[in-house]
Amino acid sequence: MEKRRFGRTGHDSTVAIFGACALGFVSQVEADVAMQQVIDAGITHIDIAPSYGNAEAQIAHWIPKIREQFFLGCKTMERTKIGARKEMQGSLKRLQTDHFDLYQMHAITNMDELDEATMTGGALEAIIDARDEGLTKYIGITGHGIDAPTVFIEALKRFDLDSVLFPVNFVLYANPKYRESAEKLIALCQQKDVGMMGIKHITRGPWGEKAKTHNTWYEPFTEKEMIQKAVDFALSQGITGICTPCDVTVTPDVITACENFKPMSASEQEELIASASSYTSLFT
Repeated sequence: MEKRRFGRTGHDSTVAIFGACALGFVSQVEADVAMQQVIDAGITHIDIAPSYGNAEAQIAHWIPKIREQFFLGCKTMERTKIGARKEMQGSLKRLQTDHFDLYQMHAITNMDELDEATMTGGALEAIIDARDEGLTKYIGITGHGIDAPTVFIEALKRFDLDSVLFPVNFVLYANPKYRESAEKLIALCQQKDVGMMGIKHITRGPWGEKAKTHNTWYEPFTEKEMIQKAVDFALSQGITGICTPCDVTVTPDVITACENFKPMSASEQEELIASASSYTSLFT
């Protein structure tokens, strides 16, 4: 599988980054099978958070054995310095590690949340302290929603972040405003040497009134051909890699698509974006 330099961290991340949220709502047996698949695929980067159900507990017994093989990123949804510090300490304890490679302000979806996290006494202060103490090497931000790229451009003005995580999806790119802000963010990150992770790449649309068939909070593409196209599109945007989805049944197909990744030409990308009218955007 292709590896790409994760910004200034210098880490060679596989283009498939394991989204360990997939382990949060399955049995330990299923979680162990999924972890072995990740190891067998040669994936080098794990993304996890305490908000991902039971994921930290499910992966905990693996970490002491594989810690040196993986770049380990974790997150906090706490917005205060005290809350973020406490949540980080809890994750370190559960995951049986003495440090993270990356710790992120999680689910920052609008300017108000960014203000909360970056104000005096906010979560960012706790993460900076943790970096100074050796509890994390790098600092990042994650978010969902239509405004994520715009919010992250502002975040990068306020603090020299090492990574960003945001939606990269061909259906979203059919929205001119989103595409423009996402492309601006990608260019800024390339200029600043910031690592970039994409999410929601295989999103077909919101569940709406449909019965949920997967643990993802959106309806995913399940056809191998569409998964490949969606993955090829996302990985052709200049980002470091994509986080695999929060469902163990879809994750293997996404890993395979990453192994088979071929860059999309500009015309192929535009053709795929033009097909977005057949789907419903997850964010409006």
